[in-house]
Amino acid sequence: MAVPGEVRIVPHVPAAFARLVTESAPRSLALSGGDTARDCYQLLATAASVDWSGVDVWFGDERWVGVHDPDSNEGMARLAFLDEVGPAAIHSMHGAGGTPEAAADAYDAALRAAPPLDLVHLGLGPDGHTASLFPGSPALDVTDRLVVATGDDVHPHRRLTLTFPALATARLVVFTVQGASKRDAFARVAAGDVPAARVAAERIVWLVDAAAAG
Repeated sequence: MAVPGEVRIVPHVPAAFARLVTESAPRSLALSGGDTARDCYQLLATAASVDWSGVDVWFGDERWVGVHDPDSNEGMARLAFLDEVGPAAIHSMHGAGGTPEAAADAYDAALRAAPPLDLVHLGLGPDGHTASLFPGSPALDVTDRLVVATGDDVHPHRRLTLTFPALATARLVVFTVQGASKRDAFARVAAGDVPAARVAAERIVWLVDAAAAG
């Protein structure tokens, strides 16, 4: 098998991501979590040519923690750039309901009522997961939902995540992969045996540095 989509080997993944977002001029953007995402979003804060007042911000996944918790994807994104740029709307996963299940139902309904996502940002975990779609998770086999509550004993916190059907509606999915620690996972994407290899969308771009590409 091959990596699904277009692979770009780039010298600096966050800079390449910021350029791609600027070029794409998305009206809606779903954000990721993790250290690479933080690096990407800090550069977005200085992307002066993006009219954030016209962009709806969503999330690809979230831990069931408050926005001020260090493990919150929304909290990280707010600190990195959202609170500086003032987007049209920030659709909080944790704030969508009182329980993970209620929040998943509400977020699912909100996504169905909105236009397809213009750009979804995804990362790649060392085990080949993306969003909160982990190897062996029942969420991998969901076909009738855009958002589900999920969790297991291996990963801390209950979570909400977009499903493969939700990702498939996106106009552009952008993976950012950097560092030698991701080399094995990226190779497994090419082999087709990890969750990230199953992502489909109208267009997929992988921004990968040389260390991760091997």
